[in-house]
Formats: sequence, structure tokens, C-alpha cells
Amino acid sequence: MSTPIYAPTPEKATPERVLLRLDWQVIRRLDGLLQGDYRTLFYGFGVDFADLREYQPQDDIRYIDWNVTARMDTPYVRQYSEDRELTAWFLLDLSPSVDFGSLDHQKRNMLVDFVAVLARLLTRHGNRVGAMMFNGTAQHTVPARSGKIQVLRLINDMLHQPRLPRAPFTNLDLFLRNALNSIKRRSLVFVISDFISEPGWERPLSLLNQRHEVLAIRLWDPREVELPDLGVLVMEDAETGEQLHVDTHDRKFRQRFHEAALKREAALNESFKRAGVDALSLSTEDDLVRAIVRFAQQRKKRRK
Repeated sequence: MSTPIYAPTPEKATPERVLLRLDWQVIRRLDGLLQGDYRTLFYGFGVDFADLREYQPQDDIRYIDWNVTARMDTPYVRQYSEDRELTAWFLLDLSPSVDFGSLDHQKRNMLVDFVAVLARLLTRHGNRVGAMMFNGTAQHTVPARSGKIQVLRLINDMLHQPRLPRAPFTNLDLFLRNALNSIKRRSLVFVISDFISEPGWERPLSLLNQRHEVLAIRLWDPREVELPDLGVLVMEDAETGEQLHVDTHDRKFRQRFHEAALKREAALNESFKRAGVDALSLSTEDDLVRAIVRFAQQRKKRRK
């Protein structure tokens, strides 16, 4: 029997059809590959503060309590007791740049599928999931609840978020600060974005990670890294609408474009590293199952 081929969500899909397809094409395969061990993905959340103790070499530095460390003149870490019920929040960047990609492989489609899969996995065990959706000008919040109906609501709301032709350049700093003020109980937080934004979002991301377990999911499309040789094109900034004529026959131009994309990627990875946040790079052409398994393996290796 051949492995089913993963295909992202088409634009006019219904929530029920999206979830049915993902149950068959993604979740069943994940159950087999991860053998139900989703703790490699969901480690470190659904916990309550229990105690403080002195830092030991194998401890995660993200749990150092800097206030106590300063008073005691020696590093101390926070200890947490596991809570059976956990809450996960999806912070979703649905600004115009997320609509980039080919007809059937847009970043937005990959975002919808990723959120639906993770929400389904979490709610199967009675956990609660919620979402904050930001399109560059307005924010929509889905309160955290459990159950399959909640997953269908999340899918429905994601599918029906308006696609803006353009907007003021995305301000993730504002979005993350709103989340920082809104999410009170320690939670698992997925920040899902292409991180094409005004500068300044690194600080609130770091602050968010000090209170919660934060995972960054960076959406990208191969055409944002490797420019195809298609002759003279009009390139438009998805956020601002600014247009520029470029000659893609020019090999040196394509090389400069590629180098600039790699430089931006390196800067993003450094920002995630400084914030202490695990990051998954998710391409519009990725197989979602393999991407999630790869991410789980990365997190498992980091925890050793």
C-alpha cells in the first residue's frame, strides 16, 4: 500500500472536509510514526509552579529565576508540577504576505493545516486550545475550549478570515504584546508567522517565552529564496503594494536575491535562539507529516 500524498487545504474547503482529510492524510500517519508519544512535541506546558532549587548543569536555562538568582548570588531554577489539563494558544499571523505562494500551496493553507492538526492532537486528550488571529489591522480571538467542535470552529474562523489586498506593514511586536497581556495561565504558545514584520518583535517573543512554553513556526515559500529565471517581472510587496520591475534573466540579480534571503533566514534563527524559542521552518512544499516528525526529533534531542 502506498503512502498517501499530503495536499494542503484548498481555498473553498469546509471545516468538516478539512478535518476529515487531515485525519486520514496526516494524523493517522503521525500516530504511527510517533507511536502516540507527543510529549516530544508538547513538553514543558500544562504545568504549575511548585518550588525553587539551585541550578544544575543539565537544567534548562529558560527556567532560571533571575530575581531569586540576583538575591541569592547563585543560580536558581523554577520547578513545575505537571497539570493534567493544559491550554495551548495559536498566535496566527494572517497578514497579506502569508497569502504568498502558488495557487494550491500558499503559506496560509499550510498554516490552516498545521493548526488543525495540532489542535486535533491536543483536544483528543481533553486539552483546551484557543487562537488569536491577526491580519495586520485587526485581531480576532477564539477563546480556549476543548473538543472536536472547537477544532472545527478554529478551522472555520481561519478559513473565513478576510484576505486583505494590502495593509500597513505587519507589526508583530504589537500582536505579541497583546498576547503577553491576555494569556494569564502558563500555556503552550505557537507563534505561526512568516515573520515579515516591522522590527521589534524579538523582545515580546522573549518575554512571552519566559512565562510560557513558546514554539515559533516560520512559514516560507521556496520562491522567496530562489528566484526563477522568468524574464522581466513586476514584483509587488504583499504588505504595502509597492511594485518594482526586475529582470530575472540577470544571474547576478538572482544571486543577490538568494544571498539576501539567506541573510534574513540566519537573522531570524539568531533571534529565535536569543529568545530561547524552538523554531520549525515550514515550507509551502513540505510534507506536513515529515515536518512535524522532524520537529519532534529536534525537540527530543534538545531535551537530552
